[in-house]
Formats: sequence, C-alpha cells, structure tokens
Amino acid sequence: MDLEEQILRYYIKVFSIFSLIFFTLTLLNVSIFFNKKFILSQNIISIKQGEKLEEILKKNIININSFEIFLTKIYYMVINASKKKYIHYGQFYLDKNISLINIIKIISEPSNLLKKITIIEGSSKNDLKKELSKFFKNFKDIPYNDIIADTYYIDTNSNFDSFVKNLKKNKNDYFKRFKMNQIYKMFNEDEIMTIGSLIEKEGLDLDDKRKISSVIFNRINDKMKLQIDATVLYAITNGDYKLSRKLLLSDLKIKHPYNTYVIDGLPPTPISYVGRQTLDIIFENYKSEFLFYFFNNSLNRHIFSNNYQEHLQKLNEYRNNK
Repeated sequence: MDLEEQILRYYIKVFSIFSLIFFTLTLLNVSIFFNKKFILSQNIISIKQGEKLEEILKKNIININSFEIFLTKIYYMVINASKKKYIHYGQFYLDKNISLINIIKIISEPSNLLKKITIIEGSSKNDLKKELSKFFKNFKDIPYNDIIADTYYIDTNSNFDSFVKNLKKNKNDYFKRFKMNQIYKMFNEDEIMTIGSLIEKEGLDLDDKRKISSVIFNRINDKMKLQIDATVLYAITNGDYKLSRKLLLSDLKIKHPYNTYVIDGLPPTPISYVGRQTLDIIFENYKSEFLFYFFNNSLNRHIFSNNYQEHLQKLNEYRNNK
C-alpha cells in the first residue's frame, strides 16, 4: 500500500468519523427540538379553513424561530405523506407549554373542543331556541317527536344540520332497542313520543311519572278522555306554557285539537321534548288501577285514585283541609 493510498484511507476514516458525529449531533438536536416545550400565547387556538402551517405557528407560538418553523414543516410533510394527516380547522385546546410534535398531533385531528348542548326534558321549542342561539347562527325549529331530550357534545366545527342528524340517529338507535316491546306493538313512535311529552309536563319525579303513565294507558284502554291539564295550557298559550293565572273551568272546555278534555285519545303531536328516562318508564309499562289524580299543594305531590268516587272523596278532603 503506497503512501497516497494510506492518506486517502486516513481522510475517508476521518470524514466518516466526522460524518457520524455530525449525524448524531443533528439527530440529537432534532430530538431536542421536537421535545422542546414551546410557549403558546393562549390555550385555545383558532385555525381558519385553508390556513398554512407557518401562519398557525407564527400566530400562536411565542418562542419559535424561522429554522424551527422550517423543521416543523418538513416533519409535517413526512407524516402527511406517510399517515395522510391533514391540519383541521376550528378551535383547539392545547397546553401553554407544549412540544411541536404534540401540536401537530392535536391540530391534525378534529377539534378537541366540544360544545355542550343540553335539551331539557319537558322544555318547549322556545326554550330550545334560546339554547341553540348560543351555538348556531342559523337554525330551525326541531319537532318534538324528532329527538330525545338529553345532553349532547359536538365539536366546534359541527353545523346545525349535522347536529340534528346526530340527534335523530340517537333517537333511532334508542328505539331500535324496544322493537319487540309490548308498548311498541300498541303505539307507533310518534304516539310514544306524545305520551312521553304528557308525562314530562305532568310528572314530578320518576315514581310520579310511572303512576301518571299508568293513568294514561288505563284511560286509553278504557276509551276515556285523558283530561290532562298540560294539554289545555299548551292549547291556550300556543305551546309557550306561560300563563299568569290558574287554569279555569272554562279553559277546559276550549275547542282545540290539543285539549284532551275535549278530544278523544292523544293530541296530534307531542307538547314538549321528551327525555330518555321518561321513555324508559313508558317501555317499562308500569301497571296500576289508577284512573284519576290531582295535585295536592299542601303535600306537594299528586294524589291518585282508582275510580271517580274515590277521586271525588280525596279531592273534597283536600279542599276542606285547605
């Protein structure tokens, strides 16, 4: 081996060592960079549709430089090519001290901020309008029989139509569980929702609702008028339920398709939104002999009776003790 070849090999060896050191240091720096905690200007960041990664980083991170942005863009291009991860738009919650890897991971998924929308059982369409106005600029009335009253969580990008679609799916999934239930064989879904709305507006608690549901079924079976005060209130207030006086005997005689003192059977549609627990009670099909009830203000509960004579007796006792 001549001297020239030895020198060449020496330089190759030195170059290899320096290359290894450079590569190792580079990897170390990149590792440190991606695990470095960057400081956000705020916990919740907003990303507009079509906004570039560089714009997002500059706008929201306090301690980031051009080289770090460049490395982040390369990293994003790699994961985008391999995992098909794309930046989503909307609002995201991030820790104020966070690594760039975690930032990319979070904003490459749907928004992790959720809207909490509560539809209260027994509430009216006007009540729901007030709730929906907090979350949607454009929305429509949702029919009482389309959805189940509950608390729903949706991401910040959801629009009103997708929200309603999810609510309808939730209701359909619920009713699928009861296809073989005896109640389902006696009534269709709209009728069940209507019965549920009557129970919601009349019942005080679960036990009270069970008894009222039994009264409704017993009266339907005996072909008696339901005579539910909530339907009268619905009729004379056009579903608003705001009345600055007590119901009068003359109110019970108003000819209206929802007044169950006048019509036979159920009203045409529900009179409020119905909750899951009330529907559970309906499908439970609680049995009793009750046909009548009235509200005792002194006891703050409904008093139930099996027949009209018993009902009158209890009602007179209550009135005499007032």
